Amino acid sequence: MSNKIPLNQLFNGLQSQMSAQLNTNREFINHPGSKGDALEEAWIEWLRKYLPNRYSVDKGIVIDHEGNTSHQIDIIIYDNWFTPFIFTQNGFHYIPAEGVYAVFEVKPDLKGNVEEKTYIEYAGDKIESVRKLKRTSTDIINAGDKWKARPLTKIVGGILASTNTIKKTSTIEKHLKSLTGLKSIDFGCAVDYGSFYIDYIGSEDVNKKDVDEFQERFLNYYNDRTFNKIEFSDKENSLVTFFMQLTRYLQQAIGTVAAIDLQKYLDSIGEKLDEEI
Repeated sequence: MSNKIPLNQLFNGLQSQMSAQLNTNREFINHPGSKGDALEEAWIEWLRKYLPNRYSVDKGIVIDHEGNTSHQIDIIIYDNWFTPFIFTQNGFHYIPAEGVYAVFEVKPDLKGNVEEKTYIEYAGDKIESVRKLKRTSTDIINAGDKWKARPLTKIVGGILASTNTIKKTSTIEKHLKSLTGLKSIDFGCAVDYGSFYIDYIGSEDVNKKDVDEFQERFLNYYNDRTFNKIEFSDKENSLVTFFMQLTRYLQQAIGTVAAIDLQKYLDSIGEKLDEEI
């Protein structure tokens, strides 16, 4: 008698469960805004259900210590362990850039235009507005030991849709390939079409180890990397493969965000923190 579990059946069951969750949220969320708002809320609730509790998921605007802001972002995945505060005004979140892991634009279809740009180009603009913000990094105590400030982590960006009516895969690839630098998209998902990720060629300059070099190191990584290829999943595995790719980015490519330098934020109001204990 075999003790093996048919993993393909488990994955098929998970895909069905995820699809049902997303569809239920989209159809029955009591949202006072537009259908687009309800779609965003459906994805947010879906991610909250499946991601570990260490990750927070919200819509909002990302802000840095100089007061610079991103565009309004449909979905922000951010740290709730080492990012100790979120500015909230009238229920709207302003999330410190240091805490951001990933950002997504949500659309009903990969095909479409807004402000004379394709949805994919528009998503690239949103992603760029987050990546260009200035982030801090500082020393941290871990397991009783003091660790030096770590380099800035990558911010992954993507687009999420219910469907795709772009007829040719080559057209999707063309749109994605046109996005370079801070606008570049890492991955995405169209539920009834498939998920995708983009393989880029390039790596960080690990010789830049000083805190004042971290921002340059981060920006150069995105500006210097080049498009290699795009990989699509089968449509029946869209949500499972997207979620696994997201989890891989979060846990194996990013890890934990750098510690936020709180003094940089208090400088804006002329206050000082006690750095001794």
